[in-house]
Amino acid sequence: MYERLLNLAARSSALAEEHFMHELGDLWNQQYQHAATWKPCADRQSPKDEGIWIKKNGFLLVSANGGLNQQRVAVCNAVAVASLLNATLVIPRFLYSSVWKDPSQFGDIYQEEYFINTLKNEVAIVKELPSHLKALDLEAIGSLITDADLVKEANPCDFIKQIFPVLSRNGVVHLLGFGNRLGFDPLPSRLQFVPRIQQIGSLLVRRIRKYNWSRNMLDRQILGNFIQNNPSGSDVVEGPPKYLALHLRFEVDMVAYSLCEFGGGQSEKKELQAYRETHFPLLIQRLKRLKTSSPAELRLLGRCPLTPEETALILAGLGFKHGTYIYLAGSHIYGGETRMRPFTSLYPNLVTKEDLLTPDELEPFRNFSSQMAALDFIACATADVFAMTDSGSQLSSLVSGFRTYYGGGHAPTLRPNKKRIAAIMLEYKTILWSTFQVRVKKMIMEGQRIHTRGYGQSIYRQPRSTECMCKVLLRLIYSSLTNNTINGLLFKF
Repeated sequence: MYERLLNLAARSSALAEEHFMHELGDLWNQQYQHAATWKPCADRQSPKDEGIWIKKNGFLLVSANGGLNQQRVAVCNAVAVASLLNATLVIPRFLYSSVWKDPSQFGDIYQEEYFINTLKNEVAIVKELPSHLKALDLEAIGSLITDADLVKEANPCDFIKQIFPVLSRNGVVHLLGFGNRLGFDPLPSRLQFVPRIQQIGSLLVRRIRKYNWSRNMLDRQILGNFIQNNPSGSDVVEGPPKYLALHLRFEVDMVAYSLCEFGGGQSEKKELQAYRETHFPLLIQRLKRLKTSSPAELRLLGRCPLTPEETALILAGLGFKHGTYIYLAGSHIYGGETRMRPFTSLYPNLVTKEDLLTPDELEPFRNFSSQMAALDFIACATADVFAMTDSGSQLSSLVSGFRTYYGGGHAPTLRPNKKRIAAIMLEYKTILWSTFQVRVKKMIMEGQRIHTRGYGQSIYRQPRSTECMCKVLLRLIYSSLTNNTINGLLFKF
């Protein structure tokens, strides 16, 4: 569809390489240097004799739905609710989903003892309910609370008014589902992947970098003891100096649900309509009742997923050269290799975990989508640059928040504005390549502006707030406040 722009991008990259032109240094750096003035400080500890020793009001059970990233948010929120209600938290359980088809539980992904011990001064956590409570029919006594019983993004007052009386009366509450049922003001939570995920994640990152190992705060926080020194001998090769990780959201479910068109003609329309009828019956019913915007209108409103072709053009417009090494997270792209061809023509050095890890190394994770997603999380979090195509994605939000919190202002994230891109692409037949570059760079720079978290914004995506992060000049002041109450989230893995 955008052949003219693709040709201009390829010609520009070839010209740059022919004349040995270096990429602009700021491609790999945070555009706004004062980002480095924000430092992590959500781990400021309350005095050990406060709170944790007070008699508890009961036990909180949480069964989280969704995939890895939705469950991760639910666990963090469960810690917040347990603290709010002065309850003992039972290690959360993960519900089996017919979509994700993953039976993994908390202990298959995260270190239970680490989770319990690092939070012991803030929240009491146990592995199981006491035996006398296990025998209770929680639904019969009114202690089973589903998503239907709680409003989405409920505030703390909702939990105190609605959940606390049940907890006080019965000594136990079970929150079933718990999807986005708490607003974005959590208490500290600490999660660290189990050693086997850290070990393979470390191996994956080393192979992305071709053993040209670069240890930084991001690596240390997510890989723990599995950061290794530069190997010697035959493993050592000249690796890419830097790599970009890309979370390209263009799966068939997202494409179908968007109601947009992507240049595939009638066959594409029929295929996506059939998928909607099978997988989104409620959407089909709604479409019959309501008038909807046209695909062209949806695109101008910024509601259409970015295609691989558009994504490649954005990277080229920013100045990333033909040889840029790119890690692709997920990789279940609608249309497969055919759809990816425009991207790989501009950026052939594209790899996935399936390319870099052997079948034997991947085998223990293959039937566990959440554990596979954890490997993508690691590769994206430790990348020199992280690029997303959908800022609403849980993975993109959590990775960008982790990088903001631990990156020290040196872990840039690229967030394209789909509405702005749609307006630029309207001129694809006539726009000059130099003009295209200027507009794309301006869009990305505006998305990297430094601002603190606003009311109602996700603290997982935007940890720059007084609860979680400190300005450098204020760190000495904060360190002297030994009696402060912690209300931030520690992005600890």
